[in-house]
Amino acid sequence: MQTSVRFVVEADGGSRGNPGPAGYGAVVLDPATGETLAERAEYIGVATNNVAEYKGLIAGLAAARELASDAQVLVRMDSKLVVEQMSGRWKIKHPDMKPLAAEAARILPRAQVTYEWIPREQNKHADRLANEAMDAGKRGKQWEPSASTAALDHGAARALATPPAPVGPPGDAAKGAAAVRAALVTAAAGTATPTPMPTSAQELADALFADDEALTEAIEPCLDADAPAVAAGSHGWGPDMGAPATFVLLRHGETALTPQKRFSGSGGSDPELSPAGLRQAAAVAEALAARGTVQTVISSPLRRCRETAKAVADRLGLTVTVEEGLREVDFGAWEGLTFAEVQQRFPDDLQAWLDSPKAAPTGGGESFMSATRRISATRDRLLSAHAGRTVLLVTHVTPVKILVRLALGAPPEALFRMELSAASLSAVAYYADGNASVRLLNDTSHLR
Repeated sequence: MQTSVRFVVEADGGSRGNPGPAGYGAVVLDPATGETLAERAEYIGVATNNVAEYKGLIAGLAAARELASDAQVLVRMDSKLVVEQMSGRWKIKHPDMKPLAAEAARILPRAQVTYEWIPREQNKHADRLANEAMDAGKRGKQWEPSASTAALDHGAARALATPPAPVGPPGDAAKGAAAVRAALVTAAAGTATPTPMPTSAQELADALFADDEALTEAIEPCLDADAPAVAAGSHGWGPDMGAPATFVLLRHGETALTPQKRFSGSGGSDPELSPAGLRQAAAVAEALAARGTVQTVISSPLRRCRETAKAVADRLGLTVTVEEGLREVDFGAWEGLTFAEVQQRFPDDLQAWLDSPKAAPTGGGESFMSATRRISATRDRLLSAHAGRTVLLVTHVTPVKILVRLALGAPPEALFRMELSAASLSAVAYYADGNASVRLLNDTSHLR
């Protein structure tokens, strides 16, 4: 008897507005080689994130069935809502979700499909397809496979190897986060499958920001007196992943340009700390010394950060390491100007910059999209080098905001919705499962 083919389906969907212009992406992978066997993507008009995610699931399952109708399929998605509902652990209450879930369930026999939640970082291929579909819709077109660059992301799938046999009843997650959740809860009497709880702040946030149904499903297990208890020894929402790497994010102290609210990036005059900035640096140094948790000090190469970092490091008895990736963006021709002056001299360029992270400041400045790639790479490199440690990063407004935005999974426009004062402290903890937790934002209590 011939062994059934195994496929991995990764699917995602997105909505720019929720509801808003929406699209989905799905890819079928060979788990042994990571080879892309099929791609699907479509712009679906105005819809919610959850509708788009279900549409992506349906397209991925249909593509797998076209390749081999007897295939054993592992579905991997970063939507906790879809994974838990299709696994049968969460009720489907929203009227828009019920027909979509039913359609997905009819594509392949239940015994042939298992579901696994994965972090967003592991779902880049499908996510890119979904964004390509939405970009095409914005141009009044549909996605075309020949124009897709999503296959560039498929290399991570090589680590999958052959998926393990399903654990528990058909539809249960076979491994990963769902299996960890199941191991951490104690089943109620007579219950075959324990009720899972969110394993991290990121998973809870995914549910909370999805829609009202997701909110209900995420919170119900926590409020139900009959729900299984978290196993002894576990911490918070999920497993003890060990000590996180914690980045304490310190914006430099004031310079002469700070009170005037002038653009001051990496392409300007590289100002030093003002007398007020030096006092702020001394105050934050005392506050961090009192906490006693910082083990390493890393600074942007710009002078105002190096001076701030040195004040802290001297107080803590540490040395300063300079990291080029922590520099502020280059504001080009806007350097040294106020917002009003830029608006008067470069109104169209300024509006484009406010409207899109792809737009760069006049005169060869750095866009937020480019800065995000740089800062993400710096973050990953530092996390690899400082696992489990508390590291002070002395940097600027934009790098701090980007790190916080990425940790929250917030859209690019969130950069304009955060206030960061001179010499303020923020903090993000990064866990071994790939999730992050924002623990502090714009704390200036040490300056009062």
